[in-house]
Amino acid sequence: MGAGARSLAVSSAPPGSKRHSFLLLNRQRKHAVDRRSLLAFVRAIADELGPEREFSVVLVSDPRMTAYNRHYRGQDKPTDVLSFPGDGGYLGDVLISTDTAYNQALRSKTLEFGTNLRRLALHGLLHLMGYDHATDDGEMRAVERRLRRKFQC
Repeated sequence: MGAGARSLAVSSAPPGSKRHSFLLLNRQRKHAVDRRSLLAFVRAIADELGPEREFSVVLVSDPRMTAYNRHYRGQDKPTDVLSFPGDGGYLGDVLISTDTAYNQALRSKTLEFGTNLRRLALHGLLHLMGYDHATDDGEMRAVERRLRRKFQC
């Protein structure tokens, strides 16, 4: 396995701090990811949104994402991001397909791969926090647009 394929970045919240606990896991090897930048971004949006429970952001390949999408949504194809709510003291997991994110950036004249990863992490975390663009009359879209502007993604 290549260097960085199983990388782990942890952001723990010291008692009394505003920081929130989460894991950033890179479970793919195909696309180089600026882990420091993504970690800083996830930390910043967690500070902004204030999740009260730990969560994970997991970077996966299209084949792995296809398997999750097939199993949990009945769709035999990859998707860019999936959110899986946790239970008890765990908020949940955000899975991002780096293959799909990379290809979306390639097709865009303005979107870069790292920016797309940040957008997808934001989108997934909003879902974990209870937002649902399919049912909330635009509330999630408005929050997401505001945060994209604020964090320049």
